[in-house]
Order: sequence, then C-alpha cells, then structure tokens
Amino acid sequence: MKLEGVLPAVRDMKDFDSMLSSQHELFILLDTRVSQLPYCIKQAKKANKKVLVHADMINGLKVDKYGMEFLVRLLKVDGIISTRANAISLAKKFNTTAVLRLFAIDSSAMEKNMKLVEQTKPDYIEILPGVVPSIIKDVIDQTVIPVIAGGLIRTKDNVNQALDSGAIAVTTTSKELYQNGL
Repeated sequence: MKLEGVLPAVRDMKDFDSMLSSQHELFILLDTRVSQLPYCIKQAKKANKKVLVHADMINGLKVDKYGMEFLVRLLKVDGIISTRANAISLAKKFNTTAVLRLFAIDSSAMEKNMKLVEQTKPDYIEILPGVVPSIIKDVIDQTVIPVIAGGLIRTKDNVNQALDSGAIAVTTTSKELYQNGL
C-alpha cells in the first residue's frame, strides 16, 4: 500500500459516513469502540475503501497477539497505526501495513524513537506534531522509511511545509483540508 498526499483521519461516525461517499480511497479510523469496528470495516470495504486502524485508540481492544489477529485476520483491516513496538511487530508478522506513530517531544524522546524504528522496522513512520519541518527532515535523514506528518496539521501551509520537508503524506482530521483535494 502506498500512502501519499493528505490522508483523512476520521474520529466520529458522522465523518465516517461522509468518508464512505468521498473520493478518498483510504482513510484512518480513530477513536472508536471495538464493537463498532466490524460494521465500520464492512461498510468501508463495501465502498471500496482501504482503512488504517489506529489500534491504540480503539476502546475495548487489547493490542496484543489476539487483538491484532482480530483486526488483521477477521476484520481484514488494510493497516495498523500504533505507538507500541509489539503492535508494529505483530502487524509485520501478520503481513499488513505497519505505521509507527512517534511523538517528537524532546531530544531524549527522539533518541528512543529512533531505537524503536530500528527495532520494529515499520513500513511508515508518522511523526507528531507534523508541523516541525526540521524534525521531519532529521527522521528522514536517519532512516530509509517513508515519513508521514500528523498532529496539528490545520492549514494548507502546514500541509505544504510538511510535504516540502520530505514527508510523503500528512494525516489530518480537518475536513476542510481533506475534502478540498489537497
């Protein structure tokens, strides 16, 4: 799966329903309950959409071997986003797209993040906040893994700065950004 451009991130069912009829082929599902997942994934597949699930943000889901097996084998999600090394490793083991979400808080956190990247070898890295171009460039320089910028992406300028810094994509919950086809 190739991630690029502006990637919609959906937080509520109203936005989910509108995403099904959008031109976007792929979206990220955040902040939902494990009981809603089968319906959401079934509807997305019916609408020919690919779904990345932020496993850490699914209420009632334990992100362990069995939780990942539920997501990948039973629901057949197209990819997993997580901050947890075990979830990324399991996604890779289950042969699904793995996006490691990293928080650029300070230098110490970034050192630990780079060790986590080396350990897990995700398919993609999502850096938050995504509005710090120098951090995006640093991560790109230190890894060979495509970088996605996320968090605090609120304007077209934020999108352009992240992409100009080398990010291959940005994630955003801003309907104004992802509905306008940036």
